[in-house]
Amino acid sequence: MDKKSSLAALAALGQETRLDIFRLLVKAGGAGIPAGEIAAHLGAVQNTISAHLKILDHAGLVRAEREGRTIRYVADMTGFRDLLAYLMEDCCNGAPELCRPVINAVTCDC
Repeated sequence: MDKKSSLAALAALGQETRLDIFRLLVKAGGAGIPAGEIAAHLGAVQNTISAHLKILDHAGLVRAEREGRTIRYVADMTGFRDLLAYLMEDCCNGAPELCRPVINAVTCDC
């Protein structure tokens, strides 16, 4: 991940509703959640949620999967791990093994 991509991802997560959406999708795991259910869960208008999902998608943090007339959204854990890796690239003053607990905590089979 480069600086421009990381800034897009951080900006996407820097808004309350988008952060709530991302956390909801992370919790849902690989099954994801249809856009309408995301809106209902957050008590928001579906058009507004769709706009937020588009921003998260462009930032590489979620991906859309079409199921007939429904669009299901899933947290893109690869994009999220890329962001974390970029942020931690030069961590610990040249001793990256000190960051291993953080990396292990965010690594999952999702």
